[in-house]
Amino acid sequence: MAISILVAFLASYTALDMAARIHSTTPRAAMLWLAGGSVAMGIGIWSMHFVGMLAFRLPISLGYDIGLTLLSLLIAIIASAFALWRVNQPQLSWRQLGASALLMGSGIAAMHYTGMAAMRMTPGIEYDPLLFALSVLIAVAASGAAIWIAFKLRRNTPHVLITRIAAALVMGLAISGMHYTGMQAASFPIGSICGAATAGVTPGWLALVVIIVTLAVLAIALLTSVLDARLESQTSLLARSLAVANQELVQQALQDNLTKLPNRTLLEDRLDQMLHKAVRMQTRFALMFIDLDGFKAINDSLGHHVGDLLLVEVAQRIKHDIRGQDTAARLGGDEFVVLIEVRDPEDAATVADKLCNAIGEPFHIQNHPLTVSASIGISIYPEDGRTAHELLVNADAAMYHTKGSGRNGYHFFEASMNTNAHNQLQLIQDLRHALKHGEFRLHYQPKHNAPDNSIIGVEALLRWQHPTRGLLAPADFIAVAEKTGLIVPIGDWVLDEACRQMREWRDQGYTNWKMSVNLSAVQFTNGHLTDHVAATLKKYELPPQSLMLEVTESTAMQDVEASMTILTELAVLGVDISIDDFGTGYSSLLYLKRLPACELKIDRGFIKNLAQNADDASIVSAIVALGHSLNLNIVAEGVETEKQQALLKSLGCDTLQGYLLGRPMEPSQLMRQMKNAAWLPSGA
Repeated sequence: MAISILVAFLASYTALDMAARIHSTTPRAAMLWLAGGSVAMGIGIWSMHFVGMLAFRLPISLGYDIGLTLLSLLIAIIASAFALWRVNQPQLSWRQLGASALLMGSGIAAMHYTGMAAMRMTPGIEYDPLLFALSVLIAVAASGAAIWIAFKLRRNTPHVLITRIAAALVMGLAISGMHYTGMQAASFPIGSICGAATAGVTPGWLALVVIIVTLAVLAIALLTSVLDARLESQTSLLARSLAVANQELVQQALQDNLTKLPNRTLLEDRLDQMLHKAVRMQTRFALMFIDLDGFKAINDSLGHHVGDLLLVEVAQRIKHDIRGQDTAARLGGDEFVVLIEVRDPEDAATVADKLCNAIGEPFHIQNHPLTVSASIGISIYPEDGRTAHELLVNADAAMYHTKGSGRNGYHFFEASMNTNAHNQLQLIQDLRHALKHGEFRLHYQPKHNAPDNSIIGVEALLRWQHPTRGLLAPADFIAVAEKTGLIVPIGDWVLDEACRQMREWRDQGYTNWKMSVNLSAVQFTNGHLTDHVAATLKKYELPPQSLMLEVTESTAMQDVEASMTILTELAVLGVDISIDDFGTGYSSLLYLKRLPACELKIDRGFIKNLAQNADDASIVSAIVALGHSLNLNIVAEGVETEKQQALLKSLGCDTLQGYLLGRPMEPSQLMRQMKNAAWLPSGA
C-alpha cells in the first residue's frame, strides 16, 4: 500500500511537470511531450492500481488476464492524454472543468474495474453499490482536482516546485483513495475461483514488471523533463543575453559610444523624418553645425582621455539647452549637429546664442580648468536646402565662415559661403598635392649682428610654388594647414630641408651660423617633436647648437606647464629656443624666467613706428632691458629703415632682421648677395 501511494505521488508529480513542459514549448515539441507524458502518467496511474492489487490477499491462487490488463493500461493512457490536452488549452471554464472531470474520472474508474475484471473470478466479484458509486465519485473529484491544479501550475510561477510537490501529494492521495474505496466495494463469495490463475500473469511476475517498468518510465520522464527544463532555462538565458547583445549592437550602430548622442547614421534618419514632416505639414526647421574652437590644442597637450571627458561634458551641455523633441548628434571628433523645429530664423539664433554661452563657460576636467568656444553654422529648411546633403553642406560652410570671422559665434548660411567653402576644399587638396610632388620651397632671411652688421645666421621661411597661383606666402595657406593637421608633415619637411641646407653651408665654412626654424602651435604640441628633431640632426650630422627653434609667445603661454616640458626636452637636446613675436601675448615674468629660451624676438608691430612713436621706443627699451637681465639675446625683426636700425642699435638690440638688411631669398641668391654686398658672414 505504501509503494502504491508513492507511485501515485510520482505519477501525479510527473503529470504536473509534463503539463508545464507541454505549455512552455513549441507546438511541434508539445505533441511529443503530450505523447510521452500520456504514457508516463497512464503507466503511473495503472501501476498504482496493480501495486495496490498486490497488497490484496485471498486464500486462493490469483492471476491476471493479459488482454484485459493491457486494456486497462490503454484506458489509463487515453485518460491521461485527455487530461494533459485539456490543461494546456488557453481557457478552462467551470463547465469545461466539470465535463473533463467526469470524462477522466470515468476513464480512471473504467481502468480500475477493467483491471479487477482481469482476474476472471468465478463467480463474479460483487460490488457494494454505495461504495462503488463513492469510488467513481472520488475518481471524478480527483480528476477534477488534478486537472484544475495542473492548469494552474502549468506556468513557472514563483515557488512552483514546493507548490507542485504539495499538489502531487493531494492528487496521489485522491487517486489512492479511489482505488482503495473501489477495493472496499468489492466482495468475493466463498468458494470463488480465479480463472486467470493458470493462464494469466502471476502476481509475483506482475509485481516485478510493474514496479521496475513504472519506476523506470517515471524516472526517465522526470529526468528528461528536468534536463529539458534546464536546457530551456539555459536557452532562455542565452536568448536574453542575445537580446541584450542585439540591443547593445543597435545602440552602437545608432549611438555615439563616447557621448551617447545619436551618431551620423541616426542623425541621417532623424533628418529624413524632419524633411518628410516639413514637406507634409509645410513647416521649417534649422540644422546647426557646431565645431569646437581650441579643442585640438587641449586634446594634443593633455591627452585624448581629457579630450574625451571634455567632449562628454560638451554633449551634456548641448542636450541640456535644447528641447526634448530636438536632436543633438555627434558626427565625430569635435563636430556636433543640432536639429530644431523653428517658425522663424530668429528662433534658431536664440538657440545658437544659448549654446555658444553654455559651451563657452569654463570646464573643470581632472583638476584642469579648460575653456573652449563654439563656431556654429546654421542652415534653414527650405530656404537653404531641400535635401539632407544640401542642408549639411551649407551649415558646414556657414560654420567655416564663423571660424574665419573670429570664432565663438554663429552665422546663417549665405550663397557666397559656398564659394569660400569650395575654395578652401580646393586649397586642402592642393596642399596634399604640394606635399606629394615637392612644391614647397624655403627662402632664407639673414640675421645680422647689430654692432658690426655681420651675418650670424638665417631664418628659414616657407614658400609654396603653386602651379597656377604662383609663389604663395605662409599667410595664404598656413591656417588651413593647421586646421587640417597637414602642418605636421609640412613642418617635418621644413625642418628636414633647413637642416640639409645648413649641412651644405657648414661644409662651405659657415660653421658659426644658426638656422632658425619656426614651429606652429600644432607642431609644438605634437608628441614626437623632440624625437623628430634629434633624428633630423643625426641624419645631417649637425651639432644641436646650430639649430634654433622659434615658438611664438602665445603658443608657449597657452599651456605653460606642457610648454615647459617640451622646451626643456629640446634644451636638453642642445637646441636653442627663441620666443617669437614677444610683446603680443600675456607672458608672466615668472614663467618667462623659467622657460629655457636663449632669445627673444620683438614683435615687428613695435618696430614699424619706432622712430615716430615714443611709446613703442619705451616698450622696446623695456623688452631689451628685461631680456638682458635674463641673459637672453634680443632680436628685432621688421627693420626697414636706417632710422629704425640706428635706434635699435642704440637701445641695445643684439640682432637685427628685416628688408633693409636682406629679404627672404633662395640659397643661391643669398650667396650672390653676400658676395655683392658688404655683408660679413660671421665665421666665414
